[in-house]
Amino acid sequence: MKDFFIADAPEFENAVVTSYFVLSSLQIRERRQGGGQFLSVTLIDKTGSMPAVMWDDFSDSIAACSEGCYVKVQGQINRYQNKFQMSLQRLRFAAESEIDPADYLPVTQFNVDEMWEELRGYVSRFANTDLQRLVFAFLDDPEIAAAYRNAPAAKLLHHAWIGGLLEHVVTLVRVCVTIAPFYPEVDPDLLVTGAILHDVGKIRELYWKSSFGYTLEGQLIGHINIAQGMLVEKVRELQPFPEELRILVQHMILSHHGKYEFGSPKLPMTPEALLLNVLDDLEAKMQTLRNAFANAKIQGKGSDEVTDWVRSMERPLFNSQNYLKKEQE
Repeated sequence: MKDFFIADAPEFENAVVTSYFVLSSLQIRERRQGGGQFLSVTLIDKTGSMPAVMWDDFSDSIAACSEGCYVKVQGQINRYQNKFQMSLQRLRFAAESEIDPADYLPVTQFNVDEMWEELRGYVSRFANTDLQRLVFAFLDDPEIAAAYRNAPAAKLLHHAWIGGLLEHVVTLVRVCVTIAPFYPEVDPDLLVTGAILHDVGKIRELYWKSSFGYTLEGQLIGHINIAQGMLVEKVRELQPFPEELRILVQHMILSHHGKYEFGSPKLPMTPEALLLNVLDDLEAKMQTLRNAFANAKIQGKGSDEVTDWVRSMERPLFNSQNYLKKEQE
């Protein structure tokens, strides 16, 4: 049973702790200016990740360990370059019988059943019965539904937790439904269809067990192309189905990343595709912002300090609400 989580690090600075983690990365590195090798690993649990190093006598410790396995470690919590890390004294493989899987994978804070029913409710109100048939063909598929309800939306960047894909999509659909009336050029049913299906390929791109990662299909094909294939299969099952709608939905899937350099095979060319790209990007960035604020809190940063550099956004971020609240106090 875990009694120390990574989020607890500020309370245990300079203390020696013993706990269980998932080993998400493992590398043997050369020490600077010679002097042998050391072990560099990343430890994760449901509250976050932490780098750790082991300077000596690590060969036996890692003999039975690999990335994705559970480990029991003992080490001191300290700071390096103003970030918490653990200096390991002991590390060993941990059997699944020693751990509770719920301690290791982060889970959405929202009720999955309620989000699922909300999503289905939007589809049930479609005026376009062909788009309604198409989306329900996905949501009523038992294999797709089970994965959709549990999958993360990403390995690391945003909504990287169990139920993250559903949480991301439901939030995105809420925004789409609210924004669409301001743009009469946009077909609201088509926009929501794109929002629900744009990331459906992630249920096969990613795996989620002891940790999050990419399947072989995800690495070689990617979620955009996987989703395109899934769409073609469902349209074939639904024949007759309007070819015009198939093309427009497929375009939204293929263009939702917005730019070629972001992995988008096509640029958004329709009102629905353009709005989906912008709103999807906004929703993902806002969750990345929340993640950065949470990490800054774990690191003990003050309300007048920016977060660490956020690589995906190419900038640090600043929590304006915390800053104003502190100033008022």
